Amino acid sequence: MTRQQAHRVSGQASFLLAPNPGPMSLEGTNSYILRAPGSEHAIIVDPGPDDARHLAALAAESVELILVTHRHRDHTAGIDTLHRLTGAPVRAALPEHCREAPVLGHGEEIQAAGLVVQVLHTPGHTSDSLCFLLPHDGSDASMLTGDTILGRGTTILDAPDGRLADYLASLDLLEGAPDARVLPAHGPVLESLHNIVRQYRDHRHERLAQVRTALAQLRREGTQEPGIGQVTDLVYAQVDPSVRAAAEKSVEAQLDYLGQVEA
Repeated sequence: MTRQQAHRVSGQASFLLAPNPGPMSLEGTNSYILRAPGSEHAIIVDPGPDDARHLAALAAESVELILVTHRHRDHTAGIDTLHRLTGAPVRAALPEHCREAPVLGHGEEIQAAGLVVQVLHTPGHTSDSLCFLLPHDGSDASMLTGDTILGRGTTILDAPDGRLADYLASLDLLEGAPDARVLPAHGPVLESLHNIVRQYRDHRHERLAQVRTALAQLRREGTQEPGIGQVTDLVYAQVDPSVRAAAEKSVEAQLDYLGQVEA
């Protein structure tokens, strides 16, 4: 894979698709290459898997900084190889993913590769999830959303670390940010951050209603303390077996949320 095979999606962003397709990663992880027009240097967001060809292609850029959206290995497994190949520092929300640089904080403004990048802490998918705003990406803004918002479908809540109350608050935070094109870590680019945030919020509340209905049905049938598997059987009856575990994680997060708000 060479630099010419990167897919340009805006004036400041392009991506290389990692060779790790799957039920959870869709076509694969989008490793973003960010730079201001005319800049010799680049920021890499999410190195992706530890795949030699993919990381060599990213390292062909003059990498000034490596950023990580969250802890899952389809985003982080390539950190050490890319750091070794480029010498660029790595920054993330968790110290275990940082290399020769401090952790990222909410509201921080990064200046690198001729760009301004604003950091938003958006927990819910995981507790360490971050989004990165490019506020001056041509005439528009762009938001790199990691797995907080996907290009297709909806994300999982990786309970118990991922929590629904956090996720709903993160959606509110994103809706309060400038409307922007969405650059997700999986799937295609979306045109409006605000539109997709509203769709995601509606989806979460629909799922919560389904979970409440499932709990009521199970209790009518004599199950006083329904389990995650039983609720998943009803709410995600048609789910593909390959994503059953993810569905159970989301149900766990929904049950935890209902236990907190309806206790």
